[in-house]
Amino acid sequence: MLLKKTLFYSLMFFYLYTLAFGIFMTDTLRIPAPVIFCMLLFFVQKPLLDFGYYNELILILVGTFLYQVVGLSNYITFFAIQLTVIPCSLYFNYFVGSNKTRYYSSILMFLTLLAGSMVIMILDHSMASTIDPIRSMLLGEPVKQSPAGLAVTQFNFGYQVVAISTFTFIASCTTNQYVIVRLLVLAAGIICIYLGMNRSAFISFGAAVTLFLFIYYRYKAVFLVAATVIICFGLYTYVLKDNMDEKNNILSKNQAKEANDFNRADMAAENLKIYADYPFGLIFYGKTWDEVTYRNPLFTFGLSSHNAYLMFITVLGPFLGLGILWGVYYKTLRLFWQTIKNIKKKSSAIYVAIFFTFIALSLNALSHNGWLMSVDGPTIFIYFAVLHFNKLKDPIKKTELVQEEMAIA
Repeated sequence: MLLKKTLFYSLMFFYLYTLAFGIFMTDTLRIPAPVIFCMLLFFVQKPLLDFGYYNELILILVGTFLYQVVGLSNYITFFAIQLTVIPCSLYFNYFVGSNKTRYYSSILMFLTLLAGSMVIMILDHSMASTIDPIRSMLLGEPVKQSPAGLAVTQFNFGYQVVAISTFTFIASCTTNQYVIVRLLVLAAGIICIYLGMNRSAFISFGAAVTLFLFIYYRYKAVFLVAATVIICFGLYTYVLKDNMDEKNNILSKNQAKEANDFNRADMAAENLKIYADYPFGLIFYGKTWDEVTYRNPLFTFGLSSHNAYLMFITVLGPFLGLGILWGVYYKTLRLFWQTIKNIKKKSSAIYVAIFFTFIALSLNALSHNGWLMSVDGPTIFIYFAVLHFNKLKDPIKKTELVQEEMAIA
């Protein structure tokens, strides 16, 4: 029994590890993630017999094929995305199924992995020579930017810090923790964002948390937001400014020369000019991104506009691009109103935190290439976690009947 539990949680840990950090497995353990998932199928307990993610998988398959293969001729990335998205959908549908314990255990383990990445990022500030080789070993490839956690670049790390900071703070509110606990969680999240050197992460976190506060506390949110700003200012003035590395933080990065070289507003404006020249989408003109940007100084060497949605629409056009986006996000938009109605219920406390975490991750994609459709960081896990919650509330009766029949047999 103990051996079975150990194997169960080990396989679960390794699978979520690959999903959280966007890798198959490291050089230390050369086992592809889909293989680990297949091993988890031996522990299926309460599956949903009717597969619930056909539409989402089809839309992601079509969208990534048109974007990665037709638009960018990137076959490897396309297949890598499918090898991540399909097992993740199967993980929730069959492995998690109607089992609430597995659902919450998966979220807890996933967020614990992200918390570990935050610890590594903090240590990387003062022990880079020691931590970077460990990061390379755990990721299975050389790291390109430091300081960061379990991510090759700071951009990838941004998705991790957005997810863990947003989730922990909102969960501390929805589960009615003591005020001092909420303040400590908020402070920890802000410190991680500050040291994580990702400006878009700060904006996404701030927008998602502010939206949550106004919905959850209503008029009281005005005072809470004001108090948060004062606390942040005090935290920066008396704690961060003099005690943290002046060269490696979000403010020093914003003041650096490189910050102007990658101005998101200028890049978006140039991208819109390119879109105006090819309004139906590059794939309908037989053009690639490199062909339409080779004379543009902002997009030299294949650089994109760092806006996942804008790039997607530029390549696929407004009809295909917006249509696929609407299809992928339709259920989450519909669930938003349901989430607001149940935002005060204790049974929805963790789900509310997961949902607003997904909002923060979606906002973060406005400043990066990575997003839901490219399976960067924790996006795909949080996406299916958001969709799966409703299936826990109304488990399929057929599942229980089949299990009873099997027990009798």
